[in-house]
Amino acid sequence: MAQINAGDFRKGVKVVIENQPFEMTACEFVKPGKGQALYKTRMRNLLSGRYLEVTYRSGESLEAADIRSGDGSFSYCDGTNYIFMDNESFEQVELAKDVCEDQMAYIKENTPCALVFWNDKLIGVTPPKQVILEITMTDTAVRGNTATNVTKPATVETGAEVQVPAFINIGDKIKIDVETRAYMGRAND
Repeated sequence: MAQINAGDFRKGVKVVIENQPFEMTACEFVKPGKGQALYKTRMRNLLSGRYLEVTYRSGESLEAADIRSGDGSFSYCDGTNYIFMDNESFEQVELAKDVCEDQMAYIKENTPCALVFWNDKLIGVTPPKQVILEITMTDTAVRGNTATNVTKPATVETGAEVQVPAFINIGDKIKIDVETRAYMGRAND
């Protein structure tokens, strides 16, 4: 396998440590007064999501992770796994519900997603930054409650909840930022 030298460590570099894929989220070069240069890294395990902080000396190297991204779309959930279609091979690939459940709260069927593979096995999904969903349940606005930024909970068609302004009604389509889970505005049809 290809090796990545410490001098090439950067944010976004993907490496293998103890047979687990990691992505560097931070890398700091430190040159002490005496001795070798050091590289302080912070890495996220791509399988478990846990973080690891390790310091490497100049001249050390790590194995490069065989990570590839591809286009896909969310097909359905079978109860324990989310099923996606790989748009390149047209194969169905699955990812355990507990791995990506937080990301999938606002994603409905046939939504395009970026798929992340390690050694040709699906290990992660990157949903779109924003989605347009229809409001299926919310309280009606109380007259006189519209002068300030009053919000209320609303349920969207995927079953997830989002805080929306008081003027939003059942049947309205809204834009939602998937990462922050925040209302962005009404959708223009």
